[in-house]
Amino acid sequence: MNSELLQQVRVLDPLTNTDQIADVLIADGVIQQIAPQISDYPDSTQLRDCQGLVVGPGLVDLYSHSGEPGFEERETLESLMKAASAGGFTRVAILPDTKPPVDNPAGLAFLQRNTKVRENPQFPTLYFWGALTTGIQGQQMTEVAELAASGVVGFADGQPLQNLALLRRLLEYLQPLGKPVAIWPCDRHLAGSGVMREGPDSIRFGLAGNPAISETAALAALLELVEATGTAVHIMRVSTARSVQLIQDAKTRGLPVTASTPWTHSILDTSSLSSYNPSLHIEPPLGNPADRTALEQAVREGVIDAIAIDHTPYTYEEKTVAFGESPAGTIGLELALPLLWHTLVETGTWTALELWRALSTQPALCLQQKPATLAAGQPAEIILFDPQQTWTPDVHTLHSRSANTPWLGRQLSGRVLQTWNP
Repeated sequence: MNSELLQQVRVLDPLTNTDQIADVLIADGVIQQIAPQISDYPDSTQLRDCQGLVVGPGLVDLYSHSGEPGFEERETLESLMKAASAGGFTRVAILPDTKPPVDNPAGLAFLQRNTKVRENPQFPTLYFWGALTTGIQGQQMTEVAELAASGVVGFADGQPLQNLALLRRLLEYLQPLGKPVAIWPCDRHLAGSGVMREGPDSIRFGLAGNPAISETAALAALLELVEATGTAVHIMRVSTARSVQLIQDAKTRGLPVTASTPWTHSILDTSSLSSYNPSLHIEPPLGNPADRTALEQAVREGVIDAIAIDHTPYTYEEKTVAFGESPAGTIGLELALPLLWHTLVETGTWTALELWRALSTQPALCLQQKPATLAAGQPAEIILFDPQQTWTPDVHTLHSRSANTPWLGRQLSGRVLQTWNP
């Protein structure tokens, strides 16, 4: 029997609302016991002094991007899984915008085969979103029933759908399939050429502004369609205070919606763009300070259900251009937990359970999956995290093939020490 005893570790489990110091005995991939002190364990057990460390359920990412197939120089499935494991993620859902995209069962089968040959006990389980439209062009519906039968985790283009008539038909067709449907509300016409959120900072920095109504107008239309069709929808990439109000109102009225915000938007805002760092060019753009405050509060209160990573790798050459000319996106699988912990938990803004709930339990529920939990007899889908360990993200310490992050070369506190994935 392969067994480990984590001694005097801080146990976090948002599913049972547990935050306690305890011993945790793990054997053959299963949690055997959690108790204030465990003295009865197999002779071969590895004892680990875990004072000051945190153990919690594995993190779940609602949506991120893989370079493979088509853009392997940015990220391969293997490098993505290594990055996810290093960041504490045991489940990751991949958007379909590969090349070719996952808009048919053959494309899905290719990814499933390539994932299987790279299986590793420490790697996360990868799930794949199926495209809503052919080629992710927003023009023609995919064969959604065939994709659903092939095993996609749900349906999302990861791009805004501008054709509301098509979106309505999609919601009608998708309802009986019972799979998650994720939509990014964004009106590209209203967004125009904006590269940061419109406001005082966009004027000060001389960068083209993307108005908040590019999101909220599209969101209002989406909520009307949800009400008309009754189809449950997950709202991706919420980034404005007004969107929070619209979602809160929709939930109050009983509409079947859940929502997520990118991890960056709870800790950064437009004031961070004074550096003109191209890695801060993100879609949706970072909000104004009032947006960040509203998002932070909305996640705590459950109006926004979950935090998504939206890991978007780009090569050095692609990102090393002027801010407005760079492709939008930043990596985050290895950085989200330490930075969110340091910014929100250590400052007392959020409790540790609130952060873990937003990164683990709630994303799993949004994917219609059973959340991981720390209880005797349950599979050990857990991570061990040291909030105090320091490290510096660079091309040598990051497992991702890409390094497009504003924290490159800056010392961080907090690192995942081990990931268990049964």
